[in-house]
Parts: sequence; structure tokens; C-alpha cells
Amino acid sequence: MTTPVLEGKASFALRGHNPDVLTCIANLSNDEVFTPPEFANKMLDTLEQAWAQSNDGASIWADPSVTFLDPFTKSGVFLREITRRLTLGLEDAIPDLADRVDHILTKQVFGIGITRLTSLLARRSVYCSKDAIGKHSIARSFDRAWGNIWFERTEHTWVGRKKVRRAHPLTGDEELIEADGTGRCEFCGAVESEYGRNSELESHAYALIHSHDIKARVTELFGADMQFDVIIGNPPYQLSDGGFGTSAAPIYQLFVEKALELDPRYGVFVTPSRWFAGGKGLDAYRERMLSDHRLHDIVDYPKLYEAFPGVKIRGGVSYFLWDREYDGPCTIQTMWDGQPVGEPVARYLDQFDVLVRWNAAVPILEKVRAKGEPTLDARVSTGKPFGLRTFVHGATTSEGIADPVQLYGSRKVSWIGREDVPGNIEWVDQWKVLMTAVQGTSAAVETKFLSRPIVAGPGTACTETYLVAGLFDSEGAALRLSSYLSTRFVRFLVSLRKSTQHATRDVYAFVPDVPLDRVWTDESLYARYGLIAEEIAFIESQVAAHDSSSHESREDEQADDASA
Repeated sequence: MTTPVLEGKASFALRGHNPDVLTCIANLSNDEVFTPPEFANKMLDTLEQAWAQSNDGASIWADPSVTFLDPFTKSGVFLREITRRLTLGLEDAIPDLADRVDHILTKQVFGIGITRLTSLLARRSVYCSKDAIGKHSIARSFDRAWGNIWFERTEHTWVGRKKVRRAHPLTGDEELIEADGTGRCEFCGAVESEYGRNSELESHAYALIHSHDIKARVTELFGADMQFDVIIGNPPYQLSDGGFGTSAAPIYQLFVEKALELDPRYGVFVTPSRWFAGGKGLDAYRERMLSDHRLHDIVDYPKLYEAFPGVKIRGGVSYFLWDREYDGPCTIQTMWDGQPVGEPVARYLDQFDVLVRWNAAVPILEKVRAKGEPTLDARVSTGKPFGLRTFVHGATTSEGIADPVQLYGSRKVSWIGREDVPGNIEWVDQWKVLMTAVQGTSAAVETKFLSRPIVAGPGTACTETYLVAGLFDSEGAALRLSSYLSTRFVRFLVSLRKSTQHATRDVYAFVPDVPLDRVWTDESLYARYGLIAEEIAFIESQVAAHDSSSHESREDEQADDASA
């Protein structure tokens, strides 16, 4: 069968490309990650299955009335793959190929670009032309160059600028004015000093999340009262928050929330999995997500680099399907090296205050919590236990210091005067167990989860490199806590709450505070909580034993970076 050629237009053909250009394109940054076509199609498969379950087995790709929106379009891969599937599925409903393609592109698929560059790239992917009405476009009926993939520069709305006094340049009178560059965006929290840019640079003020009324905004963009059946995509992940170094704040949750305000039948989104158990500013989002029984499926990729090769997203990524008409448990499937781990399990996500990503971990945690014991997070200190920052270093010896305190700091031990310890001075003369506040490596698979404990005697303090995991009057009790913290059992429970390299006190909230009247071993702990062979095997498949035969430096156990 020959492909029809439209007058003055490029022909449309469903043919394979080797290689697919969208598998080769480099990511703009770790913030704006392009979705590989293979991954996008896994998400579309999940959507297809959910639609069929709710529509008596019907195919979503055979319905010419279903509308799709990618409100954070980058490469256009979702819209392109949706178009490809609809072109095959609508063959009976619209037999003529040219008419079919034109109907799909003008009536069914819509996008909002996140930058000018990505909007042009998306149009090229979907229309085969950056201009939807150009001679190479495979669409026929558009009367606008952007077709249904919209982009216009959006500006941030700066609020909270600092007030400064200055002399009026003409009168000399003192006046109070707002200082430029000191505000934050009302909508996304962007820092004005970083994102207050001229018109030649991208503002990164994404249209979807810079609106008080997103439904009205979408109506304004597409010129109709649009009600999308499916909203799908991969939002930007973070923005610099003005903190030290590479500090950044997540924004993907803002995109998800705005997209769901549009009330689609289905929402399908891929984001970092960090929201499961941690993440800066994600507590409220996590609580809402865990309590939302419309979450139908979560497919999780914990292994670094697996979902998006070459992109370091600590804690992995996942995608979920939200179903407006659903009310029930969420089916969770973990993927590892391209294969499912065990059978998918349907469970209510609000069973715990975090999302326990491994299905096999849930019955273990249930057995531990059934005893109703207090948890170790109540014993562990908050950050900066003695009020000393990481960069604080003392003298190399105690010589000449009237009342010396040995200071455990970043990469070395030094000496300071007792008067130089600003907080918790009463802890200095107790036995204490120190744990690094950051633990992890750049490896694709984390297996230790906690550093080796350090037992520090009286006359010691630490910088914020460490947390104080326990305070004692005797060395023996400190050693027993140290032994307990080194077990695989404890580190496994920590792993269920530790989504990044940060090991703050909250990661200990599943760890029981057991009596320290004995030396606990993994074997005695497994017996205490009635774990069966399969559960023990799972724990030991996840957590490596600390190597007692060789020295493991504190530097090796800290993360190679603290980037978001």
C-alpha cells in the first residue's frame, strides 16, 4: 500500500527509525530530563491496561474522542508515541491515513512546552516540522504555527523582597524601597537573584504552575473549554533554592498538583521517587499522595541510572497512574535491571507515614511494629548536635588549651576549648555514639545505608558531620548501641525511610529502641521479631555486612556529593 502524499505537505509513514533520534538526544540537565521512548511506552502500556479495565476491554487507541495533554513537553516523546498508537488504533474509525493523522494532531493531542527550545523540538517530533503549518508538517488543518503545542515566555511573580532605605536621587529624602533580586516567586519559589533574567535567557517560569486558576489558563491557551481525558508527562524536577553550593528545591510536586486540578480521567506522571520517604519540602505532598486512594498503580525503579541512563537521580524514579474514578489500594511493582521484582501487590499507601517501596518489606515491618516498642528516632539527636558547623576545625593537638575537648569533624579529629562548644555542653562528658549525617556512595546500588558507629568517650564533641545516636554513662552501653546499629536488621529498617544519602534522625523512625542489656546480633533480632527464612533472605539481599576485617574510612562512607 502506498502512502498518500498531501499537496505541498510531507508524507506520513509509520516506519521504524534506527536509531530513534529521541534515544540519542542529551538531557538539558538533571532538572529537565528527557524521557527515553522505551520508558514512555511502558507508561502508555499501563494507561492502556487501566483504560481497558474500566471500559469493558475497549482500546483507548481506538477512540477518536479521547484527548491527551502533556503539560510539560520537552522532546515530545509522549505526544509522538500517543500519535503513533492512535494512528494504528483508529484505522477502522478513520480509514484514510491523511485524514486520520490530521484528526489526531488537531483534535486529540496537546502539549505545553517548558522552554522555547523544547517546544520547537516537540513540534518537530510530533508534526515533523517546528512549524505546524509549514510545508513539512504532517498536519493539514492548523491555522497557527504552534499547532497544539503551545509555548510563550512566562515571567515569575516576585514577592517578599527586602526593604532597604536610600536617599531619593532628586530630593535627597530618605525612602524605603524594595531591593531588586531579593524576592522569591509567588508560584514556584524561584530565587530572584538566580532566575530574574533578561528576555534573552529562559526564565524557567513554567506556565502550568504560574497560575492561580489553571483551568482558566488552559482555556486561554487552547481557545476552548478543554477537558482532557489523559494528562501525561515528565515534569521538571527542581530549581536552585539559593542555598549553599548546588542546593535545590523540588518542584515536580507542583506540576503534579496543578495537572490534577484539571480533573483528567487519568493522570500518568514520572517523577523522582524521593517523595516516598523524604525530600525537601515534600511532607505535605507525600501526605496527600499516600491518602489519595485514586492512585491506581506505581511502578518503581530504585536502581540509580536504570530508568534514565546517565542521569543521577538519587533514590531512583517511578511513575504512577492516577484514576479519577478509582477508590482502592494501589498496585505497586518494583523493577530491577529491567525485570519485575516479585508479583505486584495492591496495598493502601497510608499504612505508614512514608511509602515503603519494597512489597517484601511490608510484612517484616508489620512484625517489628506489632510489639509497640518506642523507636530510635527519639534517642537520636537533630542535626548540628553541638551547634558546630561542618567547616569548624580545631587545633591538631590539645597542647595549650586549658579545658580541651576532642572534636570529631569532617575527615579529621581536632581539639577545641570547652568554651567554644555552643550547644549541649552537658553532653561533652558523657559516652556517646556518633553516626555520620550523610552516608552513601555514587554506586548504582546502596547496600550499607549507615556508616560505622563511632563510640566517643567523655571529653568529646562533634560537628554537624555527625548525629549523636545515643548518650550513656558507661562505655559498655555505648558499645552495645554501636553493635546494634551495625546489624543488617537495623540498617534494613533505616533503608525503608532513607531515600537519599542523608541519614537524618527521621530515618531511624522504624528502628525499635530495644533494651541495651545485651549485645544484639542479627540472629537474635530475627528471632525476637519472628522473621521467617524468606524474610531473613530478603533483608540480607538488600543490606551488606560491614567488613570487620578491613578499615572503612569515614570519607568513603559519606556521599561524594550532597546535590539534590
